[in-house]
Order: sequence, then structure tokens, then C-alpha cells
Amino acid sequence: MKRWLIIAALLAAGGAGWFLWGRTPPAPVAAAAAPVVEQGVGALGRVEPRSRIRRLNQPGGMAVTRLSRLLVTEGDEVREGQLLAEFGDAPLKDSEVARAEANLAEQRAALTRIRAGGRPSEIDAQRARIASLAAQEEIARRDAGRSDRLVPSGAGTEAVAERNRFAVARAGAERQQAVAELETLSGPRPEDVALAVARVASAEALLSKAVADAGLSRVTAPIAGTILRIYARPGDQVGSGDGLLEMADLTRMDVVADVYETDIPRLVLGMAADIIIPGEARRHQATVREIGWSVRRTTQAGTDPVAAVDARTVEVRLTLDDAGRALLARRSNMQVQVAIRPAAP
Repeated sequence: MKRWLIIAALLAAGGAGWFLWGRTPPAPVAAAAAPVVEQGVGALGRVEPRSRIRRLNQPGGMAVTRLSRLLVTEGDEVREGQLLAEFGDAPLKDSEVARAEANLAEQRAALTRIRAGGRPSEIDAQRARIASLAAQEEIARRDAGRSDRLVPSGAGTEAVAERNRFAVARAGAERQQAVAELETLSGPRPEDVALAVARVASAEALLSKAVADAGLSRVTAPIAGTILRIYARPGDQVGSGDGLLEMADLTRMDVVADVYETDIPRLVLGMAADIIIPGEARRHQATVREIGWSVRRTTQAGTDPVAAVDARTVEVRLTLDDAGRALLARRSNMQVQVAIRPAAP
């Protein structure tokens, strides 16, 4: 009886196994994919004019010169090319310019005279002089002939004859010189014209140098903008320190955000951002306009053990809206918080 119970149990187990082995197991149900949530980018930034802040110094480089005149004050609106300041050596440089201009005028007049040749009256006068010299030469030749004939007879001396021969030679030389001068008056020689042209070119180069030197004694505005800060006053020595003044174009303001290099792939041009200004409840709008081309190493010193002491960031420039520009026009270099919103799907 016990044996039959064991056989029945084995048969039942085999039938259940055959049932399970003969059927295809159901496919596993795939887990639902989690929705991808785009993230924004946060960073610290600073307010900066789009033109950047221009620090102007003496154009002469390392030379230290006394400031003579300062023609602007802080807050003045200036136009591009406007004269801002003059240094003490400006009058000396101006006199060099005046002398170079006079020299150039002289050389140009000489070139014009050479090219034009002689006037008709000068040519006629030179021809008359040649005729006079020719007559004098003929008289001297006759006197020399008579002296030579008198020497053998003893009526004349050799000294007188020799002096008359020299007079003939001198008269002939003077006549030939007059003929050469007539040729010069009739038409300029190419070599004289070339020499005069070279002198004019040299005078022009000297004038250009004098004008450039005079420009180094003055400071002009490189752009149209506002004078932000003045570092030197008339009478001060201006060198390579702080310079003379700072200026910028405040009509267009930017926010420069230092974005971590790992966040750059999530940025595209045109993304919207919120600018949080310390002490201001309202958030101002901005738009990503430029993404920097290089990664900078930013070293931060502090006591926080988990702070990023060797951060690598990329400068991202954002254009402020009109309200933000009007509010921050006088807050260049102010630190703000930047929250760049994720791009719309």
C-alpha cells in the first residue's frame, strides 16, 4: 500500500513538470522609463558693459610724463575721437610738426620750380649774358694775340702775354657756364627732378613722424561712452600704474557668468535666464548671447573644506533687458546670481 502511494506521487510530479515544460513562459513586463527632466544652470556672474571697461593710459608707453590738461570729469558723456587729456610735452611736439610742415612746403616749391624750368624773361636774360660773355672772350683773345706778337720784337713782355692768355681761358669758361645754365632754364634734367622728388618724400616722412609723436602727447576717446573713473589730475606724473582714466559704453550692459565646464554642454545660444541682484526683490531677464571659447582656472581661497578650490569655468555673456540695463548702468563689476532656465522642449 505504501509503495502505491509513492508511485502515485511520482506520477503526479511528472505530470506537473511536463505541463510546465511544455508551455512557453510569459515575457517579462518592461519597467516604465522615467521621464527626462531638463535642468537649468546656475552660476555667479558680474555686471559688465558690452564694450568692456577701457583703461586709458599715456600713448607713449613706458615714459612717465606730467599731465598738463584734463578735459573731462567723471560721468561725462564723450564721443569717439574726442580729446580727453594733454601731456606736458604737447607744445614741443606741436612745434616739431610746424617745422616739418614748413620743410615739406619748401621742398615741394623747389620741385615745382625745377619741373617748370626758367621763365621766358630769365631765359632771355641768360641769352644776353651769354652774348656779353662771348664778346668779352673775343676781346680777350685779340689782346692775347697782340701780346704774343709783341714779345719777339721786345715791345712786349712775356708776363703780359701770359696774363692775357689766362683772361681768354677765364672768359671762355664763364661763357660755357652761362650756356649750361641756359640749358637748365630751358628744361629740367631728369636727375634734378628725381632728387627733388626724393627730398619731398623725405619731408613727408618727417612730417608723418612729427604728427605721430604729437599724437602720443594726447589721449582721445577710442569709443563713445561715459567716463567712469579718473586716476590722475593736472600736474600728476602718469606712468604705467593705474593709468589715466576708465571709460565704457553704458548703453548696452551684459552679465558675465562663470559657468562650470561640466555645465557648458547644456547651454545653447538664446536660452533665457533670471538675474538675481542683491538687495533687489525683482528678477531681471537676460538672454545667452555668447559662450566663451576657453576654459579658465579659477582658484578660490577659503576655509570651506568642500568648496571647489580649483574650479574650471567658461565665461558666458548674457544680454540684459532694458529694465536691468537702466538699473545696473552705474554698477559695473557688481556680483549677481545667474539662473539659466532649461531650453523649452
